[in-house]
Amino acid sequence: MNETESAVLGAVKLDEPWALIESFSTYKREHPTDVNRGMDEVAARLKKHGVDVTMHEPNLYLSLPGLARVEAGDKTFRAKPPAYAKDAKAGVKGELVYIASLQPKAISTMFEKAVEDTDNLAARVRGKIVLSEGFANPGLVSQFTELGAIGVIAINPGVDIHWGICTTVWGTPDLDDLPRKPSIPAVAVNRESGDALIELAGSGTEVTVFTDMEEGWFTSKLPEVFIKGTEEPEKYILLHGHLDSWDVGVGDNATGDATLLEIARVLWENRDKLKRSVRICWWPGHSTGRYAGSTWFSDNFALDLDENCVASVNCDSPGCRWATEFINLCMMSETEAFLSDVIEEVAGKKAEGERPHRAGDYSFNNIGLSSYLMLSSTMADRDREEKGYYTVGGCGGNIAWHTENDTLEIADKDILLRDIKVYLLAVLRNANAKILPFDWRATAKEFLHTVDTYQKKAGDRFDLSPTRKAVEQLGAALAAFYAGIDAGKVEAKEANRVIQRLARILVPLNFTREQRFRHDPALPIPELPAISTAADFDKLDPARHGFARTQLVRGQNRIIAALRQAEELVRSAA
Repeated sequence: MNETESAVLGAVKLDEPWALIESFSTYKREHPTDVNRGMDEVAARLKKHGVDVTMHEPNLYLSLPGLARVEAGDKTFRAKPPAYAKDAKAGVKGELVYIASLQPKAISTMFEKAVEDTDNLAARVRGKIVLSEGFANPGLVSQFTELGAIGVIAINPGVDIHWGICTTVWGTPDLDDLPRKPSIPAVAVNRESGDALIELAGSGTEVTVFTDMEEGWFTSKLPEVFIKGTEEPEKYILLHGHLDSWDVGVGDNATGDATLLEIARVLWENRDKLKRSVRICWWPGHSTGRYAGSTWFSDNFALDLDENCVASVNCDSPGCRWATEFINLCMMSETEAFLSDVIEEVAGKKAEGERPHRAGDYSFNNIGLSSYLMLSSTMADRDREEKGYYTVGGCGGNIAWHTENDTLEIADKDILLRDIKVYLLAVLRNANAKILPFDWRATAKEFLHTVDTYQKKAGDRFDLSPTRKAVEQLGAALAAFYAGIDAGKVEAKEANRVIQRLARILVPLNFTREQRFRHDPALPIPELPAISTAADFDKLDPARHGFARTQLVRGQNRIIAALRQAEELVRSAA
């Protein structure tokens, strides 16, 4: 850590961020009115320190859950509806059928479909209300909707019921998205209620699902701080996190909002030490609009992001109690070495990265931004097991996530201070690096592993060797490119141009199916999705193999064309 970095990190204090957390712990931030109150508070605290704030006011389409219940004869079961569930104030009645599924064991599986074998499910599910384990998330609800269910009841793992959102639409829907809006009511119940309902399902019991929902357009405030750099002010790192939360949402995401607040204050005071700019945003519509705020920003500033944004950094759930480790961290391969060094220097911890999930305000993949972080530090697996905790999607692993229990006790001052410094150093170092600190050789290595994995599963049913050759050629070009940088043969400005433009080509290739500037559904995206069908032959009816090969021919064409474009870009500099 150099002298400038040490001085900037030394300026971090907990007075302002902790005051914000304490304030946020006193009121809910679900309804746009309350979210806007929180946005105004953030802006007021920033302005008190002389920080310039731009307040956007996007019009977002949101779904606000109210009360819910499940009735079975004379029994009533407490429930919570996920955002975007269909409104069913009058109730939807039907026969209850139980379809067993596994509770998610990792964050990466939380949004996946509930069951793999669907061949014989349609007849069992059609026209019925389905009961199954999991969270009331897009994968579970969309799968049973497709199979003809008229309602879904998700069995949460413990005594609490978790809020969530069940639409596969990413952000505010456009006309093409509207058909995918959920068309059936869905609710979540706790484990005890779920077990009781499983018993009732065995006897062909009818149940009625009630959901009370408010859906429509809401004006939502979105504060932005733009801290100009001194050498390349047009280029910037986008640091962001959501402000709307379930209940008072201390660990998810008042701690993240406080982290952004303190980083904005510190960097504003030290803006003379920034080479590139830093752009900081607090999002509305994360919980009730499936990342509607960040998607609005991605849409409305798309061309500027495309031209000038060098990285996207998401801040969600830092500073939570017992969160001693940096595991399950989202980071794109090209960013892993850089971020790992930052975490080692600040926290003295080894970072364990994983592929970013299709979640958490990663609303910029289709533009093609190198991105790192989503959830922050978390508790060790051993500690979770000792406490009997199951997998959740935030709060440092605390199962208060998305419940009324996510209160002030979830935040930890010492861990918050450390995590603020992790984010601050990552952003500061990214802004000041002479050469953008992203290694595309790591991405090429990832691509080789993906292609080899798919080829092994496809066997002799499809040949991916043309893709492998294209990856190898890109890898060779990248080796020469980075060697040229090290030898001083590639000027910094040209090197950074290439590194940034590579993101625009390779990130969409690895994380999207849709064309650029559109948003993929809120469902898991496999590696190099254009050729991921190669891994599915064993699960497909042999009568469909010819169609799969046709799809793979087209997908392989897309991959190879993009890889050749990337290679040409790299060789033009090297």
